[in-house]
Amino acid sequence: MKDLEHYTKKGYFYEAVVEDGSDIIFIVDYSGKIYYHNASVRETLGYRSNSLISKNFFDYILPETLKALRASFAKSQKRAYTEKVEFQFLCKDGSYRFLEFNAINLKFKDNINGFILDCRDITQRKRDAEELLRLQKAKEQFLANISHEIRTPINGIAGMASLLRQKPSPEELEIYLNAIRHSAENLKVIINDILDLASIESGKLRFEKIAFNIKDLLPSLLSTFAYHAQEKKINLQHIIDGKLNKILIGDPVRLNQILINLVSNAVKFTQHGSINVNCDILNEKAGQCWVRIEVSDTGAGIPPEKLMTIFESFSQADESVTRKYGGTGLGLTIVKQLVELQNGIIEVKSEEHVGSTFTVIIPYLIGKPKEIAKMEAKTKKDIKNIKVGNLSVLLVEDNDINRLYAKSILKLWKCHTETAENGLVAIEKVKSTLFDVILMDIQMPVMDGYEATHAIRHMEPPYCDIPIVALTANATKADVEKCLSIGMSDYLPKPFTPEDLYNKLFDDLKIRPTKRESKKEEEVIKKISYDLNYLREVSGNNKEFIQEMVQTFVTTIPKVLDEMQESMKAKDWDKVSGLAHQIKPSLTLMGLSELKNNVVLIEQQCKAKTKLSEIPDMVFGFSYHCENAIAELKKELV
Repeated sequence: MKDLEHYTKKGYFYEAVVEDGSDIIFIVDYSGKIYYHNASVRETLGYRSNSLISKNFFDYILPETLKALRASFAKSQKRAYTEKVEFQFLCKDGSYRFLEFNAINLKFKDNINGFILDCRDITQRKRDAEELLRLQKAKEQFLANISHEIRTPINGIAGMASLLRQKPSPEELEIYLNAIRHSAENLKVIINDILDLASIESGKLRFEKIAFNIKDLLPSLLSTFAYHAQEKKINLQHIIDGKLNKILIGDPVRLNQILINLVSNAVKFTQHGSINVNCDILNEKAGQCWVRIEVSDTGAGIPPEKLMTIFESFSQADESVTRKYGGTGLGLTIVKQLVELQNGIIEVKSEEHVGSTFTVIIPYLIGKPKEIAKMEAKTKKDIKNIKVGNLSVLLVEDNDINRLYAKSILKLWKCHTETAENGLVAIEKVKSTLFDVILMDIQMPVMDGYEATHAIRHMEPPYCDIPIVALTANATKADVEKCLSIGMSDYLPKPFTPEDLYNKLFDDLKIRPTKRESKKEEEVIKKISYDLNYLREVSGNNKEFIQEMVQTFVTTIPKVLDEMQESMKAKDWDKVSGLAHQIKPSLTLMGLSELKNNVVLIEQQCKAKTKLSEIPDMVFGFSYHCENAIAELKKELV
């Protein structure tokens, strides 16, 4: 076409379109014949200057997309301007690149049957979009996995709780309780996986430098998998090189976490054969050794194309694996990051239907035997010297079940515990009582934990200095930082075990009971003091009779209190009411009028089934003051 050839030589065209050189420029006719392309073709596609002239544009298009592009060309012939038509163009090296053109139809401008194609390289954009889509699908799958994983143990807990209401036999009771405990542990593992990943990615994870020996750590760890392996008839064994019988300085808890994930996966995906854990020293110099641990199995193996993604977040080798075996898809992600944060490396070799071998190499400093002995002695000394019975605790929690759970733990430790259902009540209690520690929930009505902490920190000393531990179900980086920035001493994520609470209070924060009583406490003690004048009057001050009555009270009442608390936990309100009624005359005899008023209120509310959410606190408070009264009455028996 002479007109198109002439057009490509016009000076204004080069000035207006070509000189900027940022995009690839083609001039083609309606049939696809190329009359011109600029120098950017070489930089992006690899072709020399003018090498594509007279060639046909459509010959370089990815064959499976050619039909769609020809259709776009046909539509463009009817328009003056066409935007953002995507296509894939063959490069000099044989690969295809994603391009996008905007077409100027010269028919409308100069009555020429051709186009100026202004093409941009969108390969990276397409890759980013594909990666975003892949991640989106992976996260959707992860959420589906998490939903399934969480619903399964919740269903188990709910189901077993229903069965417990049907008065099971002692054997059945044990089975149901074990099932509930197992389901709760599964839930905790899932939550901890997510929280661990969040801690790692936020840079908040810290590693200990503790003396340990792999010969002590590994056999104990593997013993937890022995039963499952025996059930599947898998041979689970380990070998520790004699040269590795050393004291290492590092974080044994994180090493334990790494190995639990790797061995757990091996047991999960191996249906027959064996699992071997081999430990040795790869290298040793200048007081440091590189420990190599290999976990090999004869399990399902991993397809070659999946080996590159198994360490990524929310990823497992196959969706069907998740459906069959469960899991969050976070285990290996956490393992890889834990290894690398300790300047180590992790590698995997695998063959489908043959097995897999995960190799972990971590450098550790070499310690001395006395370091372990010193650490063990320190731990034993700390635990032995902790006497928690006199600890004064304010528990701020609006949820009845959570309050009952925490208070029951503290009661087992014989702590003096007061409760508050929101931050406002907590502030009023702190104004009159100097507690050893405050356990503060975050999300509460009326006043939340943040506001309450802020108010307490602005009180006069010593009240402003009371340690405050956040009890929070939200343990993300932002939540934790907010807790600490507002003035809280530390945080304990829910759900927590008694051991978690114990370690937080007495190991991490070093909280110890102090002998201090506020005016309010003295007043309370005075109010519930016993008065034996009634017994003296009715007995003619017969000391033998009085002592016999006191002895009966201090002997029988604790059993009634225990029975009352058990009935309260079982929500057997009629029985609680009956026990409260039963204990009233004894309180009258001992002159415990304040406690009698309390127990009358418990009796009435349980009988009428009103304000039942208040009963647990009332029963615990009543029991606590009764125990104090009993301790005082025992002095009368001396």
